[in-house]
Amino acid sequence: MRIGILSFAHLHAENYMAVMQKMPDVEVVGIADENMERGQYFAKMFNVKLFDSYAALLAEKLDGVIVCSENSKHLPLVKLAAEAGVHVLCEKPLATTVADAQAIVDICKKAGVLLMTAFPMRFSTVALEIKKLIDSGKLGQIYGFNTTNQGALPEFHQGENLPFLKRDWFVDKALAGGGAITDHTVHLADMLRWYLQSEVVEVFATTNAIMHAAKVSVETGGLVMLTFANGVFASVDCSWSKPAYYPTWGGLTMELVAENGLATMDAAKQYTTVYSQKIGRPLWYGWGSDSNAGMLREFVDAVNGKRTPAVTGEDGVKAAEIVTAAYESAATDQPVKLT
Repeated sequence: MRIGILSFAHLHAENYMAVMQKMPDVEVVGIADENMERGQYFAKMFNVKLFDSYAALLAEKLDGVIVCSENSKHLPLVKLAAEAGVHVLCEKPLATTVADAQAIVDICKKAGVLLMTAFPMRFSTVALEIKKLIDSGKLGQIYGFNTTNQGALPEFHQGENLPFLKRDWFVDKALAGGGAITDHTVHLADMLRWYLQSEVVEVFATTNAIMHAAKVSVETGGLVMLTFANGVFASVDCSWSKPAYYPTWGGLTMELVAENGLATMDAAKQYTTVYSQKIGRPLWYGWGSDSNAGMLREFVDAVNGKRTPAVTGEDGVKAAEIVTAAYESAATDQPVKLT
């Protein structure tokens, strides 16, 4: 399968590339990036061809592309790929507005190409174990979830002398769509919909910028309450609350309360701690299952099998609806109904 990556703006592109280069049935044709310095840097790092435009890469008769641009730029890149007849795996959130997210879905349907939203947590081994436990019925009635998807303020870069690697667009509302709510609510919103096979009917949220207020203009803290059609409720702490010297960019945890027991999950628990004087802080190196690898395998298999992927564009739209409702709730201090 011939694959390319459109943009390295999102830090996940690096991991996707590393995974794909190890997949025996995948040929990474190349990459394209509107930031040529960034593109040249990663083309050299991964020893792949850098194309001088997105159109040039798409002209290489690709089977699929991964869109890893800034959130607000997903729609035009997906449109380019769909018009070229290329299947799409699009980074989350699918778009910064519900209208753009739905447009992405409609464009891909019209073009007859597969669209998958990048929700790798569905392919986490520990997340899959919780899914099995829920589906087995052993827990009885599910009452609620307490969840977190916290992280450090997204200021990822690789050296002060390489400003083109700085990912400060994460805190630019025009490019990202918002702050912590946009960045971290979507993963858990999708997981909970998947677990419960039920839709969110009400969202209540509050946000603040107590942390890092002097640095950014978007919200850095958020608590989102979700009520599902089946009566289950969930809390989502999506804050950028980890200190800059924290060992990793973030993590995802869950506590499930049910009739017959309690189940807890820490999706990033399988790691080795490395203490580095050179870097000046400890680092976590994961040794467990790779959820990104599972997600990429699903995308490749769905394209090869000409079938709908396990995570769809519609799932991305639903997550966008929840994020939009959270912002509306935070602005009005009132719960928002979803239909």
